[in-house]
Amino acid sequence: MTKINKILIANRGEIALRVMRTAKSMGIKTVAVYSEADRNSPHVRYADEAVLLGPPPSIESYLLGDKIIDYCRKLNVDAVHPGYGFLSEKAEFAQAVTDAGIIFIGPNPEAIRLMGDKLQAKDTVKDYNIPMIPGTDKAITDIEKAKDIAKDIGYPILIKAAAGGGGKGMRAVYNPEDFEEQMKTAVNEATSAFGNGSVFIEKFFTSPRHIEIQIMADSHGNTVYMFERECSVQRRHQKVIEEAPSAILTPEMRKMMGETAVNVAESCNYVGAGTVEFLYNEGNFYFLEMNTRLQVEHPVTELITGIDLVKEQILVAEGKVLSFKQEDLKINGHAIELRVYAEDPGNDFLPDIGKLQKYKKPEGPGVRIDDGFEQGMDIPIYYDPMISKMCTFGRNREEAIEKMKLAIDDYEIVGIETTLSFGKFVMNHDAFISGNYSTAFVSNYFTPESLQQDNSSETEEIAAVIASRLFKQTHDKSNIKIASTGNAKSAWKLNRLQ
Repeated sequence: MTKINKILIANRGEIALRVMRTAKSMGIKTVAVYSEADRNSPHVRYADEAVLLGPPPSIESYLLGDKIIDYCRKLNVDAVHPGYGFLSEKAEFAQAVTDAGIIFIGPNPEAIRLMGDKLQAKDTVKDYNIPMIPGTDKAITDIEKAKDIAKDIGYPILIKAAAGGGGKGMRAVYNPEDFEEQMKTAVNEATSAFGNGSVFIEKFFTSPRHIEIQIMADSHGNTVYMFERECSVQRRHQKVIEEAPSAILTPEMRKMMGETAVNVAESCNYVGAGTVEFLYNEGNFYFLEMNTRLQVEHPVTELITGIDLVKEQILVAEGKVLSFKQEDLKINGHAIELRVYAEDPGNDFLPDIGKLQKYKKPEGPGVRIDDGFEQGMDIPIYYDPMISKMCTFGRNREEAIEKMKLAIDDYEIVGIETTLSFGKFVMNHDAFISGNYSTAFVSNYFTPESLQQDNSSETEEIAAVIASRLFKQTHDKSNIKIASTGNAKSAWKLNRLQ
């Protein structure tokens, strides 16, 4: 076992801060890296040491693996935590870190490579009885043959990039006439985004649920699953709202999916924190992919299990045995996460970059904000437009939803459009409240006009409260014996206006 004394976090913003806070609580020194655009970011000030990587574009800063490793040597860094995005799933970077005699806080390079290519991942898990989505297990090279396969699978189908993620290089095809054009588009997108134009075909389930399982494994042969996260509220195949646990899984299905996720991890000798993603459709689940890193939405798992995933990552990287067994894990309460993006839901969720003229975070029991911004800062155009991850935790799902509504109302962001209004729309929608929703939530229920209707309803409610309060005050002056029958929730909203 090796004691880690200093960690360089090869990332920025909220995830860099998140890792640093746990590291400091463990008595570990931290090193921040930053681009010129992030010179004044909170993660830079919070670290014990900070080094400039280069200009704002990530290809000239956060993606400079060799430069990051050089800084590790100069600063006597013991380990590198990659966070998510950037270099976190680059097998070459993990290998270079390891070859430099530095601990990579994550899986071994071979596991990253195997799971990083969806076709390779399918081949890796095929001997472990993992349920697969009907489709091809090799890259498409013959278009006419691919058309025949698509016909056999049955339309609609998905054309997907083998090296893809985040919805890039992915095209839905509803009839044979559109196949060739959509395939060319998918190949071009995949080549542009990943430098790899390989694509394959899968059956397209139009209204599945996206459910993922958090796993943790050590280097001593122990692998556990830490229950599921429901990630079905998405736009452009990218998550916006996640919750744990899922509203629909039975204990039996949860155990089955968890044990399947453990098998996927064991198929590639996985070590560390990882997530196995599944599509759930009509009572059946299918392997989608494995993310070989810490997920954006890991806080909801931390809230329902009480386990610090970053701390466990560090302990496992030091060579320690997992501090808990499968039977020790229990689901406690319910957690929901809203990704607060600098995006305009009323304009197809397009980025809305600008200055945070006012930035006041909500507080209170059961509210957690992971962010990397402060009032007065600009949202850089060079990176993902996420401002924060807002999580609420309650004794049950209903309580978590109510806390999220209040937290959204109490989150003050002026200067840019955000997904807060969309989050409020979701929390108030019957489909979400009932738990009867799918990845088609946005296409089925959401329009820009929905936000206007929601705002109109809230304005009418507040106006009614004000009128009621004025009426009461008038009568109190003439007859102080008149009793008050105020509404607690409405009064809270009115107090916020004062």
